[in-house]
Amino acid sequence: MKEVTISEFRSKCLAMLRQVQKTKRPIRITKFGKPLAEIVPVSPHKNKDWFGLLKGKLEITGDIVSPVFDEKDWKDLQD
Repeated sequence: MKEVTISEFRSKCLAMLRQVQKTKRPIRITKFGKPLAEIVPVSPHKNKDWFGLLKGKLEITGDIVSPVFDEKDWKDLQD
C-alpha cells in the first residue's frame, strides 16, 4: 500500500483520489509517521431492490397478527 504524508496529500489530493479510483489500490495517509487515514476505492454497489431482499431467509414463528396485549391491559397502559 502506498503511504503519503498528510502535507503531500493536501497538495495532491485530487490526483491521489483519481489514482485510487483508477488503480483500485488504497493509499494510507500518515501524520508524523503514524497512520492517520486510508483512502480506499468504493466497492461496487449491487443495484438490488430492498424489497424481497430477505425472502426465504426468515421464518415467522407464532402469531404476528393478533394484538400482543389484551384490550383491557392496553387501556390500563394508556392511563
